[in-house]
Amino acid sequence: MENTKLKLSYEEIGSMCGSLALLLHSGTGSADALTLLAEDVASPKLAEKLKDMALEADLGTPLSQLFGADESFPPYLKSLLEVGERTGRTEESLQSLADYYYDQARLSENLRDALVYPSILLVIMLLVVGVLLVKVLPIFDEVYRQLGTSLTGVAGGLLALGQGISKIMPVIAVLMIVIVVFVLLFANSESFRNKAVDLWRKRRGTKGLAWKIASAHFAQAFAMGLSSGLPTEESIELAGNVMSGIPAAKEQCDKCLNMIADGTPLPDALAETRLLPSTDARLLSLALKSGSADSSVRDISERLTAGGERSIRLAISRVEPALVIAGCILVGLILLCVMLPLMNIMSAIG
Repeated sequence: MENTKLKLSYEEIGSMCGSLALLLHSGTGSADALTLLAEDVASPKLAEKLKDMALEADLGTPLSQLFGADESFPPYLKSLLEVGERTGRTEESLQSLADYYYDQARLSENLRDALVYPSILLVIMLLVVGVLLVKVLPIFDEVYRQLGTSLTGVAGGLLALGQGISKIMPVIAVLMIVIVVFVLLFANSESFRNKAVDLWRKRRGTKGLAWKIASAHFAQAFAMGLSSGLPTEESIELAGNVMSGIPAAKEQCDKCLNMIADGTPLPDALAETRLLPSTDARLLSLALKSGSADSSVRDISERLTAGGERSIRLAISRVEPALVIAGCILVGLILLCVMLPLMNIMSAIG
């Protein structure tokens, strides 16, 4: 099978997973499902790839192996699909993947809309302020010198700031170009936007919002394993494979397994490694006593997923106001740059 990497959007991946889930649910085999899907996709290259995958699926190759061997598809797809196959819940894992990637597509669009316009506004404001400080204020200073005085106070401080900025203007110009290029790429290239988000997750994998999302992914895969009757350790191992894209999170899963092997109770190990919040770990402890661990973890998974999505939306909603406020502050600085020297000149003439 030719392994040419394609740039697939979140929406395309979500649509593909949802269609496969429906076809498998109707009793269609994986090879026939891939063939039917190839006839329905708009991209000729993707259709050709799916037909090649169908030929290998007809030879008995699992879907997770087919998708995992192709770099066009994200690692998370392969990992969760592998969990579904090993637990006998392939359809459920495909539908979960469809929902996940549709949500990712929506959040990606929201993030773009929240960042692009305010970022462009901020860049323009910075350019205007730079021009005023470097070019305009020295003119006022020259007028002051002709009047036999000089700029003092806030106006004098702004002039000194402008003189300092003029010395590093080449560096600032390069930074502005980088910001503009980044914003344009972020706005117009979903693949670049996805890579930026993935890099952020890897660097911030065990902190803040990124860890909330990782915990939700872990709980989803862990619940799938438990509900299928797999042992706890194997379910955690499968969930750890889902988090392989975040090395620090995978290390936490391995640490949790080692703690359980040393005799630490499951809820305590999950809480100490922060794979689950401490409150949810306590709920799991009660569920273990009542024999309803699988349903409890499934409820925890749904709650963590919803909480992670709310946190993302809240973070996005804060970006635009923050950038607009920064722009307003710059506008105020512009007014100060222009009005204070004018007022001082008028006072000197009067």
